[in-house]
Amino acid sequence: MPVVREFTLPDLGEGLTGAEVVRWMVEVGEVIAVDQPVVEVETAKAVVEVPCPYGGVVTALFGEPGEEVAVGAPLVTVAVAPGEGEPPLVAEALAAAEVERPLVGYGVAEPDRGGRRRRVGVPAAVPAAAPVTVAAPVAPQAPPAPPAPVVAQAPSAPVVVPVISPLVRRLAREQGVDLASVTGSGPDGLIMRADVERAVAAKVAAPATPAVPAAAAAAAPAAQEGVVPLRGLRRAVAEKLTRSHREIPAATCWVDAEATELMALRRQLNAAPGPKVSVLALLARICTVALARFPELNSSVTEDGSGILRHSAVHLGFAAQGERGLVVPVVRDAQALSTEQLGAELGRLTEAARVGSLTPAELTGGTFTLNNYGVFGVDGSTPILNHPEAAMLGVGRIVAKPWVHRGELAVREVTQLSFTFDHRVCDGGTAGGFLRFVADCVEQPGMLLRQL
Repeated sequence: MPVVREFTLPDLGEGLTGAEVVRWMVEVGEVIAVDQPVVEVETAKAVVEVPCPYGGVVTALFGEPGEEVAVGAPLVTVAVAPGEGEPPLVAEALAAAEVERPLVGYGVAEPDRGGRRRRVGVPAAVPAAAPVTVAAPVAPQAPPAPPAPVVAQAPSAPVVVPVISPLVRRLAREQGVDLASVTGSGPDGLIMRADVERAVAAKVAAPATPAVPAAAAAAAPAAQEGVVPLRGLRRAVAEKLTRSHREIPAATCWVDAEATELMALRRQLNAAPGPKVSVLALLARICTVALARFPELNSSVTEDGSGILRHSAVHLGFAAQGERGLVVPVVRDAQALSTEQLGAELGRLTEAARVGSLTPAELTGGTFTLNNYGVFGVDGSTPILNHPEAAMLGVGRIVAKPWVHRGELAVREVTQLSFTFDHRVCDGGTAGGFLRFVADCVEQPGMLLRQL
C-alpha cells in the first residue's frame, strides 16, 4: 500500500517566512522522481525552483499561482511506494518513470530527466488522513476491483465525485457549486478548476439581465482604477523601506567632486591587457578603503536598539536593476578582493540580477550599500537606508561641467556624492569625514596607494 508523504515549504533563506507560487512544474497524477523540482516560487529575495525529496505520484498541490504559502505549510503530497507489495498501478508507474525508491534529503542533485513524466491515475488506496480525495483509477489487472473512494451525498445513494485538488473543492464550496452536478474535463472525468469556473459562470449568466436605459447607462460611473497588489519582491521592498524610515534616524550630507582624474585612471587601466575595470569597481574599492578608515559606519544597531554591532568584514551591497525590479546583490568580503576581482564579481552579480537568477544568499547579509543612481541620468538623491545597515553612499551621474581647476575656469567631469547614515552609530563629524575622504579619492585616486 502506498504511503502519502506531505512535503512542506522549506526555509528558503534568511528571515523568509513564506513564498509566492509562480508556477507549478508538475500536475496532480504525475509521476515524479526524487528531488525533482515541482514548483517555482518567488520569495522576497529571488525566484527559485523547489525540489521535492519524495519520488512517487503527485496527489495534491497546495496553492494557486499568485498565492502565498507559509514556510512549513503543505506544498505537495506524494503517494510513495514503501517497497514490496504496493498496488500494481503504482508499481507500474514508478517502474515506467524509473523513480528511485530510497528517499534522500532536500536539495540532493539529480541527473537530467529529459522530458516530463507521464501522468497516471492516483492510487485508490490513499490513507484516509491524506488531505486529498481522489477518483477511482482504472484497475490494470482483472483481480479484485479497487474500492473507489466516494463522497456520500445520501446514505442510500453514494455518489463518486472525481476531484483530486483540495483547491477545486474549496472553490466549489465557496461558490456554492454542487460537484456532483459538474462534468469533469480531465482524465477519466476528473473535475478541474476550469470545470468549476464554467459552472460558476453558468450560474451567474442564468438570471435574465434587465435592460438598462440608455440615459442610465450614460450616467453610470466610470470603472474604478485597477489596484496592483504588493507581492513578492515589491512587497518585501515596501516593508523594508517602511521599517527603515520608521526606525532609523537617518541624515544625509553631500558634496560635489571632480572625477576627471578617476576617469583618466580607468582609461589607463583599461588600456592594459586583461579584464576591463568599471567605474563601479573603482567606487567599490574606494568604499572599502574608506570603511577601513571609518569602521563605525560598517555596522548596524541591534534589534532591541541596545547596542551597535560592528562588522569585521565588508559585505558590499550595490543597487542593480533586474527583471524583478531594483535589487541589492551583495559582494561578500569585498575588502579582501582586488579591484579587478571586485569588477568581476560586480559584473557577475549584475548579470544575474538582469536575468533574475540571483539566489537568496546573494541578496542578504549586506553591511554597507553603494548606490550608483547616476546610471539613471540623475545627479542627486537622499536614499533610504537598506535596513539594518547604517550607511549608504550614493553616486550621481558623471558629467562635464564648468569647474574651477587650478585657479581657472575649466570644463571638468563632475559628480555629486551623497551619504546617508544612521545618526545612532555616529555623529556628523564621522559621516562628514567619510564623505570627504571618498570625495578626495575620487578627485585624486592616487591617494588610494597610501591606504593599500
